[in-house]
Amino acid sequence: MIVRELKPKVYSLSAIDWDRKLFDELVPLPEGTSYNAYLVKGSEKTALIDTVHPSMSDDLIKALKGMGLARLDYIVSNHAEADHSGSIPALLAEFPEARVLANVKCRSLLKAALKLPAEALTLIQDEQVISLGDKSLRFMWVPWVHWPDTTITYLQEDRIVFSCDFLGAHLATSDLYASDEARVERAALTYYAEIMMPYRPNVNKHLKRLEGVDIEMIAPSHGPVHARPDFILSLYRRWAGDQTRPQVVIPYLSMYESTAKMVAYLVDRLMGKGLSVQPFNVVDLDSGRFASALVEASTIVFASPTVLDGPHPAMAYAAYLANALRPKTKYAAIIGSYGWGTGMPESLTALLPNLKVAWLDAVNTGGAPRAEDFAALDRLADDIRAVNLGQEVVSAS
Repeated sequence: MIVRELKPKVYSLSAIDWDRKLFDELVPLPEGTSYNAYLVKGSEKTALIDTVHPSMSDDLIKALKGMGLARLDYIVSNHAEADHSGSIPALLAEFPEARVLANVKCRSLLKAALKLPAEALTLIQDEQVISLGDKSLRFMWVPWVHWPDTTITYLQEDRIVFSCDFLGAHLATSDLYASDEARVERAALTYYAEIMMPYRPNVNKHLKRLEGVDIEMIAPSHGPVHARPDFILSLYRRWAGDQTRPQVVIPYLSMYESTAKMVAYLVDRLMGKGLSVQPFNVVDLDSGRFASALVEASTIVFASPTVLDGPHPAMAYAAYLANALRPKTKYAAIIGSYGWGTGMPESLTALLPNLKVAWLDAVNTGGAPRAEDFAALDRLADDIRAVNLGQEVVSAS
């Protein structure tokens, strides 16, 4: 457990999980992660903002004791997910006088998950301010920046936003601050894509709310602290905004090389037209890289062979992810091959109701692609280029 001072009497307590490779048995962690709690010592009362993963409870308590903390008045629960709240029971056992501050939704989730007694929980309201003496905490409820219970805590005198998951990054680093901005941007992009992108309208709403807050630092519960707040805020405004970039993402796989030949041909044609292209073989899909590529891509082309008159199961998984993540992509198409069943494009489209896109004409060929199939891929490449230049495409439906 690393304890470092952000401001006088304001401390970061970071549990760095260097070796963790998977989060929630789902999200790849190529650079590990951290679980950040923050201690604020006021002249009259002391508050701990968020806790850490329950596997690191002993480290957190040892760190607090090492700081000479004899009394803890408040534990602020910004979010009930276990990587932030899981150490609350151990803290209450050590500091029984502490009261857990949570909004109404977070309180109900904490009761259910941690079996906390009602007397340990104190309800907080949106925009409520609690005094610690010479420091005060203002609570801002920001639901659906990926759970319905999230609160941002603002330390008014020191102008620090404790944003919990919002504006964070899965990144294990010895840096207290986001000094290596290129590295932090890569981690924050993947984090945004996997966790925040499905809730893009709410992200935009809460970003606008933060415009009215005087912010000197942003201290998230994963990753380093932002001493230059506009760095992460401007990235989120771009990622969550409506504008896309002329980028084509192609999730694909091939069973007997027919679809692979179509993909290789289309990639060459798109590159020849000056478009950025990123193919992903979905058989061994890195979901983090795939999600990141979708954040600003204008176009997705799903390329699948046919299995039982539908998409290959690995493509169905990629489509499920794309549908769940709800990227702001504007255009999509389906290409592929079949043996006897021709229904793959329709079956795959049915898996993607959340993609609010204009569908370009599908190219689905029986067996190996022939001259007319390559000609159809040429037309698709022309259409993709046209829509990325803002030109009308007759074949778009």
